Amino acid sequence: MLERRGLMLVLSSPSGAGKTTIAQKILERDSNIAFSVSETTRPMRPGEQDYVDYHFVSEEQFQKNIEEKKFLEYAKVFGYHYGTPKAPVKAALKQGQDVLFDIDWQGARQLGQKVRGDLVSIFILPPSIEILEERLRKRAQDDEQTIKKRMARAKSEIIHWVEYGYVIINNDLESTVEKVYSILKSERLRRRRQQGLDDFVTRMIGLSEEVE
Repeated sequence: MLERRGLMLVLSSPSGAGKTTIAQKILERDSNIAFSVSETTRPMRPGEQDYVDYHFVSEEQFQKNIEEKKFLEYAKVFGYHYGTPKAPVKAALKQGQDVLFDIDWQGARQLGQKVRGDLVSIFILPPSIEILEERLRKRAQDDEQTIKKRMARAKSEIIHWVEYGYVIINNDLESTVEKVYSILKSERLRRRRQQGLDDFVTRMIGLSEEVE
C-alpha cells in the first residue's frame, strides 16, 4: 500500500445551510478523517463540550496565540474570534490523516493562501434564501435580532461561492452527504497525494523488463 498525505476538507456555508450536520455525518462514516477543533472566544452553548465542539478560550489567550503565530487561519464573526490551531493539523496531514474543517469563507481563503495543495473546498448552498431563514427559525437557537443578522450575513457569504472548488445545493441532506463523500474519495486518489508513486511505477517497469 502506498502512503498518502492527508488532505484538508473544508465545508463552508451560510449559517443554517446544513454544513455542521453534513460534517457530522461524514465523520461518522469514515474513520480516516478527523474534525479540526477550532479555538473560539464565544461562550459555550448548552450541549457543547470543550475540545470537542470548540476549544473555548479568553480574548487575551486568543490574541496571544495570534502573536505567537499558532493559527493556520482566524477570523472574527459576530463579535467573536475563531481560529484553527496549526500544530495538530500539520501533524495529522503528515501521518496521512484527513482533516475536516467547518469554517467560513474568510478561513477558507486564508487556508488556500497557505496550504493550497492540501485543500479541498466545498461551499454548501441552501435551496433558497426563504428556506434558509425557515431553517434558522426552526432551530430555535437565536432570537429575532440574531436571525436578522445571520440572514444579512448569509447574503454576503454566498457571494464567495466562486472561491470554492466544489459547490453543492443542499436540497436533500442525504444526497448532499453522498456528494461530499464522493468528492472526498476522489480527492484522496489524486496523484500528488499518493506518496512514493513514482518509485512504485519505476520498480514495476524495472521488474517487467527483468521478466522479459
